[in-house]
Amino acid sequence: MPAKDWWWGRSASVDLHNCDPILVKDPAAIKRFVKKLAKELKMHLVGPTLVKRFGHGKLRGYSMMQFIETSTITAHFDEKGNRAFIDIFSCKTYPPKEVAQFCKKYFKAKNYVLYVEERK
Repeated sequence: MPAKDWWWGRSASVDLHNCDPILVKDPAAIKRFVKKLAKELKMHLVGPTLVKRFGHGKLRGYSMMQFIETSTITAHFDEKGNRAFIDIFSCKTYPPKEVAQFCKKYFKAKNYVLYVEERK
């Protein structure tokens, strides 16, 4: 765990590619994902999961936002490209690689890219 005198939180961004097209277009599946991810992270949800579809032309998809006790989980879904872009920020430590693998498995993605930043 990072030294607490400088550390504020961890931000992990997971870019999923070649996801199951049905899952990235299903708001109920997205809400189920958030609940399962929070359980996996041992984090508590605060309030409802917000899911809204919007965009223009071919750039359409769902966006999701969820408060957690330690900050937020957000995601954006690309319907045309079957991609998902998931961001988790928390002042509670968590294992980013395990989170990325969980996300990949849930959305049945072929591959992922993980970015991690320790925030101070």
